[in-house]
This record gives sequence, C-alpha cells and structure tokens, in this order.
Amino acid sequence: MTVVSTAPISANKTENTEPTVHLTVAQAVVQFLANQYVERDGVRTKFFAGMFGIFGHGNVAGLGQALLQAEIDAAEAGTEPELPYVLGRNEQAMVHSAVAYARQKDRLQAWAVTASVGPGATNMLTGAALATINRLPVLLLPADTFATRASAPVLQELELPSSGDVTVNDAFKPLSRYFDRVWRPEQLPSALLGAMRVLTDPVETGAATIAIPQDVQAEAFDWPESLFAPRTWHVARPLPEKSVITRAAEVIRSATKPMIVAGGGVIYSGATEALASLCETTGIPVGQSQAGKGSLPYDHPQSVGAVGSTGTTAANALATEADVIIGIGTRYSDFTSASRTAFNNPNVRFVNINVASIDSVKQGGTSVVSDAREALDALAVELADYEVNPDYRTRTADLAFEWDRTVSSAYEIEDPTAPLNQNQVIGLVNTLSDPRDVVVCAAGSMPGDLHKLWRIRDAKGYHVEYGFSCMGYEVAGGIGAKMAEPDRDVFVMVGDGSYLMMATELVTAVQEGVKIIMILVQNHGFASIGSLSESLGSQRFGTAYRYRGDGGASGATGLLKGRLDGGILPVDLAANAASLGVDVVRVNNGSEFTDAVKAAKASETTTVIHVETDPLVAAPDSESWWDVPVSATSTLESTRDAYATYEKWKKIQRPFLRPSSD
Repeated sequence: MTVVSTAPISANKTENTEPTVHLTVAQAVVQFLANQYVERDGVRTKFFAGMFGIFGHGNVAGLGQALLQAEIDAAEAGTEPELPYVLGRNEQAMVHSAVAYARQKDRLQAWAVTASVGPGATNMLTGAALATINRLPVLLLPADTFATRASAPVLQELELPSSGDVTVNDAFKPLSRYFDRVWRPEQLPSALLGAMRVLTDPVETGAATIAIPQDVQAEAFDWPESLFAPRTWHVARPLPEKSVITRAAEVIRSATKPMIVAGGGVIYSGATEALASLCETTGIPVGQSQAGKGSLPYDHPQSVGAVGSTGTTAANALATEADVIIGIGTRYSDFTSASRTAFNNPNVRFVNINVASIDSVKQGGTSVVSDAREALDALAVELADYEVNPDYRTRTADLAFEWDRTVSSAYEIEDPTAPLNQNQVIGLVNTLSDPRDVVVCAAGSMPGDLHKLWRIRDAKGYHVEYGFSCMGYEVAGGIGAKMAEPDRDVFVMVGDGSYLMMATELVTAVQEGVKIIMILVQNHGFASIGSLSESLGSQRFGTAYRYRGDGGASGATGLLKGRLDGGILPVDLAANAASLGVDVVRVNNGSEFTDAVKAAKASETTTVIHVETDPLVAAPDSESWWDVPVSATSTLESTRDAYATYEKWKKIQRPFLRPSSD
C-alpha cells in the first residue's frame, strides 16, 4: 500500500513542507505513468494503456515488484490495475506491439516497455529505431548496471577501458527522441517529465528512453505528492500563418496539373474529411504514401491510390506530369518519391504541409508548418474559387478506372481449385474482410503489393510499417493493433521469412486472448529480396531456403559445401504455429482459402492460415523505380545489363533544390 507522510524529508534533501510519498523509484514510475493523460480537441484520454515487460535480474526487484504491488492493491480494492502488465516473449516484439497500438490510436495513447539489463535492453534497440523513424510514441525503460558500482562488474555489464560511465544503454541515444539515465532518485521527476513532453508532441515524438540502474529501481525515496497528481498534456494543432497559406495558395493556383501526396500525418491529424472536401471541390487528385494509405477510400473520385516505387500506374502517371505537388503529412521517403524520379515535370514546384519543419522544407518546397487538418481548412477558404480543368478531372478518373481493372485482373481466380499466387491471396483477403478490418504487414514483397493492390475502405484499415520495414514486426504489430481496437478483425499478412524472424508472439496472443488472423504465405525464401536481387543482376543469390547441394531431392552435401541450390528445406511452418497454441488451417487453393477465412472470422481465437504461393508471379508493374546501387563492374552479363538500366534511371533523378516559392 502507498504510505503518505507529512513529516519533513531528511536533512540531506531539500526542505519542503509539501506532503511526501515514500516509494521506491520503480513504484514511483508506475504511479506516475498511471496518472498521465492527453487532451486534443477537448477530448481527454488516459495516455498509457499499460506496460509490456520481460523480467530479468535488472528489473525483477524494481519494476517487477512495483507492477506486482500495483496489481495486488487493485485486486484488493476490487478494481483493475491502472497500468496493466503484459508479458511478452521478445523485447523487440514488445516494442513493436506498443508502436502498433500507438499508431492505431493516432499517437494519443501509448505503452511503456521494460526489459532487464544486457541483452534484454539491447534487444529493444531495433524497436526503438522503428518507433523513432515512424514517429510513434513508446516509453522504453531498460534496466542498467549498478549506479553504486559496489559489485562491478556485474553480469552482462559492458566494460570500456576508456570510460567508466558507458553502458549498453548508451546505444539508445541515437535511436531515441529523448534519452536520460536516472543515477539518483532525485533525477526521476525531470526524466519522466522530459519523456512525456516528447511522447505527446506530434513533432518530437518517437522512442523515449529512461535507463534506470537496477539498484536505483529498488531504492526508496520521499517523493512530493504532487508528482503523482493527474497530469494532462495538451496535444497541439499548430495553426498555419495566414501569409504562408496565402503564398501556398498562390503556388497551387498557378498549377494546371496539381497533385496531392497524402502521408501518415493526414490520418494522425484526423484530416481525412478535410482532405476529401478540398479535393472534391478543387478536383485535385490524391496519391498516397504507405503511411498515408487510407487518407481517401480507394473508390473516391479523386483517389489514384499508391504513389512512388510501389505505386499505381494512375498515381505515377499523374505524378510525372504534375506541375505542383502538395505534400500533406509526408516525409517524402525514397519509396514515395521513387528515389526522386516520380515528379518529373521540369517546372514542378512543391507545397509541403507538415507539423515538422524538417519535412516541410523538403524538395525545396513552400513550407507550411502546421497541423494537417488546420492547414487544409485554411486552404479550402483560399481556394474556394479554384478548380482544375474538367479534362484533368476526366484524366484522373480514366487512369483510376484503368488501374482498378488491373487490380481486378490480378485478383481474378479462374480455377478455384488451382494453387494461388500472392496477388490472389491479397485479393481474397481484401474481398472477404469487412471494411473496418485491419491489414498488418511490414517487410518482404507483401508491403509493396498491398500498397498497389489493397482496396482501402477505412482510414484505419491499413497498417503497413514501412518506415523501417522491419521483418518480424507483423505478429507483434498485429497484436498491438488488435489490442488498440478490439472490435476490428486484424489480418496479419506475413511471408515465411518474416514469420521465422519473430513468430513467438503468437504465444502472447494466446496468453492475452488477443485474436488475430494470420495469413502465412510460404514461398520458401526471401521473395522480395530475391526479386530485387534478380533486377540488380545478382540472380536471386542467397535468398532461397534450400539445402546446399547439386539440386537433388535433398541436396545435402555437408558443412558449407556446394551452393544453396539443392532441394527445398523440409520446414513445416504450419506445424510450428500449431505448437504455439493457435488454430492452424492448411489451404491449397482459392476455395479452401475462402472457407478458412470465413471460419477464422467466426472464431474467437487466433487462426493461422498457411498457403503456398509461387514467388515468381509478380504484382502488376508500377512503372517506377527504386534507387539501389548496382555493381559498376562485373564479369556477369546479368549484372552488366542491370547496371545499364540503373544508369538510365539515374539520368532522370533530380535534386529538387530550386525554391518552389520563386
């Protein structure tokens, strides 16, 4: 139970007449996090949904004890814990689940994640990078080695001969938007408040890391009672300057073929209705980045779908001709800009609307530093009498119609008893899922195919992590998305490569009763990198899951003898999934797949649908490019041919340095 004292704190601390609370550092962390709220547009929300964790010697007596005590106190009071604890199976995966949850909640709710010292902490590094790159809030609480150094060196401590204060947690510094280490209890309040400032700021948000040494976690201290008072953080909507909106509108008015590139900021801002209103009035077509897919439904008259390296032919054709590109909430990744070859009108100018100035100035654009919804509302007033030429509206509709026919063709299954390819699998899931269902993916060939082919019907129905494109995100991300919105079915689309990276979180799904539907596509290797390898003249080298050998049935020739071109490995991923406690259905054709999806949607438990596909059947071509260097010299004809193609694309790559406001 919490002990409240009104006695003055000890003489070696600052005198204070405010009542104090006697808690360990870890107990103080738990109590503080349970009382943090955010408010946007007058709606107040509890910020931390809970804490994921795996306990080791670095945090079991600290945060482990604090979470246990909070859980027991809540049970005795007949209430639920204010900071629920969820046991994960891999530290990286726990961060992925937390990030997926925050994304599904438009960054207005988050999770904390605790891990032990050593590999428990460093396992979280990939998750930290993913969160920061995607600009999604997560609080990381890795344990650290002893502050007192009384037992140094302790188990898993990194010893550097040149520095006594460096631990493995210093690796979080370049990956976090905020980093602090609490050497003494007095430092905790400033660390917690500093982390909250960053986590709740749409511009600054990402991973916030507070490393707490294992001895400090268990140390008791008299805390000011006010530290634990409910605290509400306002999530701002920065307003655009009137003169800036006027200038941006002037650039847009000068356009005969404008185009909008909608990014994730449109969705996080809740600006989808404002976007739809503006583009309906003006007729400006809208292409969507990976994070921005869902900004408009696929059948909206101004939607031309995905843009860039994995884009539609409709969006990319318009992007090539566009004389003004209006980027809204996008950071213009190389996939969105097709490595700066997508926007090829020699006179193209850019207007960039973003809460972050780092993104608003890209491509030499006219910078509008603002919340997306507020900027769109302001532009709608300035552009009230502006409309594109009717012929341009017609061209937009014609291109979108042609691409939709292409998608229908890719989805088509002539023989429901024949084996499926990946395009058909996507088509079946898209058709059989409900409009509000969520598709989750992250790496491999699937994200690009989904970007092109998935017919999005709901702003939160598309959840593809493509900022870090992290293999292994899918299962954990699906769990986080489902926890965020339990009333939606979540379809996790994953290839065998990503599945083998981190399937263990299926156990967490079973433990927590979190239902996901996994589509496990078995194509016996890294299909995406295999295809890329082939396009770069590297002949799919090292991308197939096969024995070393001469191509025989087994091909086994011994340790490191022969090439990886033998028989297919006898790996049974369906059996592996079943061993983790989920329902598994093996399907071989469209008819079986349809039945399996219907059964999975009706079920209350997690289902894995295992299907083999042909990795050599590609999705429709985007007629675009991605800059991956090719070997400049080679004895291989395939590499020489690929280099010639590479040089052709490099000739149209542009720096976009000319100011758009001139």
